[in-house]
Amino acid sequence: MQARAFATLVRDLRQGARQLRNSPSFTVVAILTLALGIGANAAIFTLVHAVLIKSLPVSHPTELYSLGDTRICCDTTDVQENFALYSYPLYREVRDQAREFSEVAAFQSWLTNLSVRRASGGLAQPYRGQFVSGNYFSMFGVGAFAGRTLTADDDEPNAAPVAVMSFRAWKQNFGKDRSVVGAVFNLNGSPITVVGIAAPEFFGDTLRSDPPAFWLPLALEPALDNDNPLLHQPSEFWLYAVGRLRPGIQPAALDARLTLQVKQWLTGHTTLRREGIENVRVRVLPAGNGVGRLRDTYGDGLRLLAALSGLVLLIACGNIANLLLARSTAHRSQTSVRIALGASRARIVGQMLTEGLLLATLGGAAGIALAFALTRGLIMLAFRGADYVPIDATPSLPVVAFTLLISLLTGVIFSAVPAWLAGGTHPVEAMQGAGRSTRNRSALPQKLLVVVQAALSLVLLVGAGLLGQSLRNLQNQQFGFQTQGRLIVRLNPALAGYTPDRLPALYRTLKERFTGLPGVLRASLALHSPMDGWNWNTPVYIAGRTPAVNPDDDAAQYDFVSADYFDVIGTRLMLGRLITEQDQPNTRHVCVVNQAFVRKFFGRENPVGRHLGLNGISHSGDYEIVGIVEDAKYRDPKAPAEAMFFMPLLQLVKYEQPTDNAYQIWGNYIDGVQLQVAGSPENFESAVRQTLAQINPNLTVLRLTTFDGQISGSFNSPRLVAQLTTIYGLVALALAAVGLYGVASYTVARRTSEIGIRMALGAQRSTVLVLVLRVALTPIALGLAIGVPVILAGGRGIASQLYGVRSWDPFVLAGAAAVLGLTAVLAALIPARRAASIDPIRALRTD
Repeated sequence: MQARAFATLVRDLRQGARQLRNSPSFTVVAILTLALGIGANAAIFTLVHAVLIKSLPVSHPTELYSLGDTRICCDTTDVQENFALYSYPLYREVRDQAREFSEVAAFQSWLTNLSVRRASGGLAQPYRGQFVSGNYFSMFGVGAFAGRTLTADDDEPNAAPVAVMSFRAWKQNFGKDRSVVGAVFNLNGSPITVVGIAAPEFFGDTLRSDPPAFWLPLALEPALDNDNPLLHQPSEFWLYAVGRLRPGIQPAALDARLTLQVKQWLTGHTTLRREGIENVRVRVLPAGNGVGRLRDTYGDGLRLLAALSGLVLLIACGNIANLLLARSTAHRSQTSVRIALGASRARIVGQMLTEGLLLATLGGAAGIALAFALTRGLIMLAFRGADYVPIDATPSLPVVAFTLLISLLTGVIFSAVPAWLAGGTHPVEAMQGAGRSTRNRSALPQKLLVVVQAALSLVLLVGAGLLGQSLRNLQNQQFGFQTQGRLIVRLNPALAGYTPDRLPALYRTLKERFTGLPGVLRASLALHSPMDGWNWNTPVYIAGRTPAVNPDDDAAQYDFVSADYFDVIGTRLMLGRLITEQDQPNTRHVCVVNQAFVRKFFGRENPVGRHLGLNGISHSGDYEIVGIVEDAKYRDPKAPAEAMFFMPLLQLVKYEQPTDNAYQIWGNYIDGVQLQVAGSPENFESAVRQTLAQINPNLTVLRLTTFDGQISGSFNSPRLVAQLTTIYGLVALALAAVGLYGVASYTVARRTSEIGIRMALGAQRSTVLVLVLRVALTPIALGLAIGVPVILAGGRGIASQLYGVRSWDPFVLAGAAAVLGLTAVLAALIPARRAASIDPIRALRTD
């Protein structure tokens, strides 16, 4: 029995292959259509799998759990209700009491910039590093490719300074030089020995672009972050904690114990307000696929793209089904003869299903090849500006399995209806002449498929229109600053060993040297520049104003800036004056606020001359407001500009708490220099690097970018979604047009005799033209009628991706319907004109 079934399957495969070989045009079109639909799904699934599903390349990732929700970043002195960030003393306390875990490791919640130079010679180069506990690698179960990894002994206060280098940094920047292991490197001016190269596949605890090149023991943090060391400050929360759970322990049962332990420690070791501690909650969550930074950034967009690529595949299936229906109708006489000669209907259906599955398998194989190229393009689009993303574009085993499954399901879907109709063919049709039969059961399924294609195409076109308009709104909005002719030189003086007392001289030199460069109109320095990806905020205390019960309600962003800063970035002065060269450390402390700050704290009052401060009402008179500038966006391009105030560089206030003073000092270490230039900003790179090298060879350029480039990096996720949706919409439109053309052409071919009779009896060509167009376009009209309510009902699913446009925008909806309708008319017009040109005599002779 099994042998007979296998022989039948082999026979059907041979017959299907012969049919495909005898119809090369059909086969090529079908395979390309399927490759497009399947390849798009495989490419998106590759990203979905890598970002949302795939585990870290570590030992037994299912045993890893984070002690808190690691979506919170990056460091804070505030008590977090949803607790996730630990101070180093708190981490040690939790680690020592965590009996349910075999190990608990801690690591910095962000990556730190490093200036790295080999002690044997060469120039300093920028790298990214991460401070981790000594048991970091052992907890993850990751070994070394060469040398060794960090150990607990390396994390002791008096241990020799060591580091582990990533395999990629070793391969790309040091040519796999074996002498790197054991060599001494100067990191931020401190000599550190590289004791090992990490395993090739290991990129760290987080899937992110440009992962760390060096892992350093936590004990080295004070020496390398000398502008604001965090290690021994109990109220500085900056570390994530991840542990390996022992077998048999239920993670949910740990929430209450860890919450109590953290609360007790906070109560006894911090000076923070008690009401915040009462609301603390620690949740133990799976961490096998790492910290969820990319999941938060791209998760919603990837889910949306996965759904849209599924719609493209359905449209492709509809096209192939229409082609197979047309073929089965053309071969109806042959099928009737086979049934009359004794072929069973199950045999006929099985053969057609086998042919469909064979076609789908070939399309799936081509789809995998296409997915490889598409995935590379998607990674470049999604992470534009990144040097490296640890996502492999090569289809992995899960992706291949997914593609195979999709291919098989696709084959069943698009061959089911033709097979069912073929199985219902009656033998008498062979004697009646199937070609002359007026009864055609494939016409209705074909039209229904076109209806579905039209509805799905409309959904994709509307999605493309909405997301495209949203992206345009984001890019073309008024940011409150100018982008043309602006250049940002990202650097950190602390990495070159500058202490606070050396900063004034350095800043004067930077401004003088850069302003003196040919083509540079102005230069400024600042802790933050607009849309650079991070910013600070703090509760603000206004003199003469009662503080809010919850200090967070009085929070505002702030920045330390030099003179000329607002002129350089192009933010206008609205009232009062700007920060000038006369605002020195020994002069009256002043600040400038933006319009959002005025609205939040002063309403309609004029704030110029009023005073504000940080760290309690006793400091509310520290800074005098001397000016108001227009609102500018510094963090979220989708959100309104936030309340913000700007203080002069080097104007420091002496606070009671060492932590507060540390933040003041840290805030005066600039993150970059802003330049306004005449001409193309890209042409100044060589002069900028040469100028910095002349000032101090250890001043490392962390990044050189234009304002346009910095802003553009904020749109990577919406740009990916908008551009891919537009591509999907155009593909869907093309597939729907091809499907409609096929239906119209088939209608003309099937009704050639009827059209000839009509024209012989005096019908005008315009009448025939309208007849064919009406038959062809009726399914499109029905598809539009179905697609519109589907779009209106599903608008909420896309609303979170939009900016400045409604999910039911009537202009976008009307535009998409018009484009689809016009395309349908053009697709149907060719066979309609052919029908109107039929010679009645020749038409009557066709049968």
